[in-house]
Amino acid sequence: MPDEPYEPERAIAGTGMGGQMDLAASEAVTLEKTPRGPDGTERPAGRPRSLWSDAWHDLRRNPVFILSGLVILFLVVISLWPSLIASGNPLQCDLARAQEGSRPGHPFGFNGQGCDVYTRTVYGARTSVAVGVCATLGVAVLGSVLGGLAGFFGGAWDAFLSRVTDVFFAIPVVLGGLVLLSVVTSNSIWPVIGFMVLLGWPQISRIARGSVITAKQNDYVQAARALGASNARMLLRHIAPNAVAPVIVVATIALGTYIALEATLSYLGVGLKPPSVSWGIDISAASPYIRNAPHALLWPSGALALTVLAFIMLGDAVRDALDPKLR
Repeated sequence: MPDEPYEPERAIAGTGMGGQMDLAASEAVTLEKTPRGPDGTERPAGRPRSLWSDAWHDLRRNPVFILSGLVILFLVVISLWPSLIASGNPLQCDLARAQEGSRPGHPFGFNGQGCDVYTRTVYGARTSVAVGVCATLGVAVLGSVLGGLAGFFGGAWDAFLSRVTDVFFAIPVVLGGLVLLSVVTSNSIWPVIGFMVLLGWPQISRIARGSVITAKQNDYVQAARALGASNARMLLRHIAPNAVAPVIVVATIALGTYIALEATLSYLGVGLKPPSVSWGIDISAASPYIRNAPHALLWPSGALALTVLAFIMLGDAVRDALDPKLR
């Protein structure tokens, strides 16, 4: 008698188990099949989301993130193209209109020099945002590299960097700015940015160092080391992606702080200097006329406060989204 082909369903049915085994076999076959979409085409099975995808999923549903993001987006747009909403010249002044209030075409009035407060407030966003973004990028890159290397290698380099950061932490920021920037005669934003990077990197360095020390103790890093991965590969592929979240949170909050610091230094006369357009310069110039023309002080101060608040709120939202303990 010729051999018949083996059929699993007939073999299972012949054991006398009845419909239960038939159901189990059909379920097993169903589980092995690739999921299909509504049109019948195969689609890959769902994968677990990463920390970043979970964070973006939460941020899109966070009203604080949406509100602060819209404010920051508006600030970035007017920083790049201020002429979209302000057609005047921020350096064009008329002493005959000094300290005048709001009037058609000039909704914020005029300052003590007869300059349009609205135009100067709009153009002042460019300087403040540029200083904050450049200083934050410099601080984040320098602090992350130095702190990450110290946390990964440890030893003498870690001890040396820790003592250096202690020295920088002992320097008051405003006092350091008064001393260092008072000898600078340049009218550009780069001396101010360089000062902020010089005194701001130790904070990011401490954060990056602690995050790298925590990440390098995980099992996946030890497994990569056992498989012969180089130090550069472990740092770039395994440690950095899992240690960068705290740095991003601190840098986002610090961006608003650097904008406020630039305004403070400009107010004290050691930051940006005229004819540069800055909120700090306008606040300093309007302070003597606060009784006669309070509007000249109110609008740049309000713009500065709103900008700093937006970046702090954005940093808080990012922190909540990236912290697994808060889920």
